Amino acid sequence: MALHEADQAPRTEGEPVDVDPLVEAIEYCYAQGWTDGLPVVPPTPALVDRFLSETDRDPDEVLVHIPQFRRSATVRQVAVNAAMAGCRPDYVAVVLAAFEAVVDEGWPAAGGWQSTTGGGPMLIVNGPARHELGFNSRGNVFGPGFRANATVGRAMRLIIMNVFGIRPHELDQSTQGTTGKYSLCIAENEEESPWAPLHVELGDAPSDSALSAVHVRSVDFVDNRHTADPRQILNDIGDSIARTGTIVRLHKRICVVLGPEHAQLLAGRGMSKQDVKEYLTECSFRRRDDLRRAGKDAEASLSAHADPSPGLTPGMAEPSGEVEGAEGGDERISVLESPDDVLVVVAGAPNAGVSAVAQPLGFPPHFPGHAVVRPHKC
Repeated sequence: MALHEADQAPRTEGEPVDVDPLVEAIEYCYAQGWTDGLPVVPPTPALVDRFLSETDRDPDEVLVHIPQFRRSATVRQVAVNAAMAGCRPDYVAVVLAAFEAVVDEGWPAAGGWQSTTGGGPMLIVNGPARHELGFNSRGNVFGPGFRANATVGRAMRLIIMNVFGIRPHELDQSTQGTTGKYSLCIAENEEESPWAPLHVELGDAPSDSALSAVHVRSVDFVDNRHTADPRQILNDIGDSIARTGTIVRLHKRICVVLGPEHAQLLAGRGMSKQDVKEYLTECSFRRRDDLRRAGKDAEASLSAHADPSPGLTPGMAEPSGEVEGAEGGDERISVLESPDDVLVVVAGAPNAGVSAVAQPLGFPPHFPGHAVVRPHKC
């Protein structure tokens, strides 16, 4: 069955619906390899045209060309995959901005989509689009239940698979992968944040809608409702930032998603967002003994001429970070070089002392990727 045959005229109320053609169309999409394993919405020409009617951009506009794949992505291809992901047509401007933010971060051309560590884009939505399109920024922000979050995040994975051919067991070299590769899209809880939202921090007007992108490998939760001391809370978050399992190179960048309760407590003790970044840079460390026990010690860095120890990644042989205390097992090795390597956003419900640490893939060329939503002009 051709996909255009799935286009149906409007039905009268109460008229029985024949679902067989729809099921056939879904199975056709499976047979073509167009899905992420879950059913997709068949991208009929009429449906795709509805998406394209929601933007002023030329359907044949090339958004990016990635030489190593010998493939480009156009506005039309983004619209097709947004339709298949289950987006509403009026989401298309946000999906286009999301894709531009992912490209702006730089990982697509640098091999991040094929990484053995199996990460994927985490999208952060800011501005009026959050409410206009129904993005969730509060309770269960990383979980299911909200069409905008689920389908805009999913659209990115379908674009990666269908437009660029990066599929498991083919170009996708992920060893184990992560559920975040299906969909990972949150909105910032600007209303309950004590600080300026991310897009304003990055130079946009509060009235702008914007998407930011960070290629992440995992999201680790930090449950700390045991103390009201801001230093203890940040020390706990810093311990998650510096856990040895995430250390591949000595230094990295990090995205901290503070729950509103933690953010308000920190701000109530006089801390700005910059103060939080600076403190996390200082407290996110491992002692040399911790690294040694995990087989990730940086002893080779103490000698400019020493060969890396067996199993030591090349990056760990770089000169070590900040060192405090005596040399040896108690030496403190910072995993963050600068507060600029820390991204802080506020999301979730203000009902418990729970935050999260999203672990990005190494050092992306641009951190974070960012794009402003271009509104449709009627």
